[in-house]
Amino acid sequence: MDSHDCDELCFHPIQVGSPAPEFRCEAFVNGNFEHLALEDFKGKWVVLFFYPLDFTFVCPTEILEFNKHAKDFTKENAQLLGISIDSVYSHQAWGKELGALNFPLLSDITKEISMDYGVLLEDKGIALRGTFIIDPDGILRHVTVNDLPIGRSVTETLRVLHAAQSGELCPVGWEKGGKTLGKA
Repeated sequence: MDSHDCDELCFHPIQVGSPAPEFRCEAFVNGNFEHLALEDFKGKWVVLFFYPLDFTFVCPTEILEFNKHAKDFTKENAQLLGISIDSVYSHQAWGKELGALNFPLLSDITKEISMDYGVLLEDKGIALRGTFIIDPDGILRHVTVNDLPIGRSVTETLRVLHAAQSGELCPVGWEKGGKTLGKA
């Protein structure tokens, strides 16, 4: 196999600064089933977060924490989107336990979106805990991926969103309203 064959056959992970992979899927939104696509959120920041499965141990802690901070993301013109390989029916059933959520839960039952975003654990058939911040033009600005047992920090995700939105050079630990190092 020469290097040209690899372009068609090898996996190329997405990179910060490149267009985010487009997707279209079913979602559980405010008690209803809807079809959503990344393009539906053009002009907004998108925080797309993958989690392994409904009805597990760490996942509800993250979902509920994102829900607790949903208004903080909305104030920043950012749409939260949770996504797992579960069906919309599983999301609906889980929603009865979690209570009302202020953001959609997307169904990646085909596992294509998880694969496109590079978080699919093919041997387990589930996604790692990936967080992707996408700007209003559909460009990927931030990626973090945690192993299955490690929950993410929602406040850190919000801090990184603020930094990405600032368009400036942000030093370590920078918080919104703090001094930056100037234009990027």
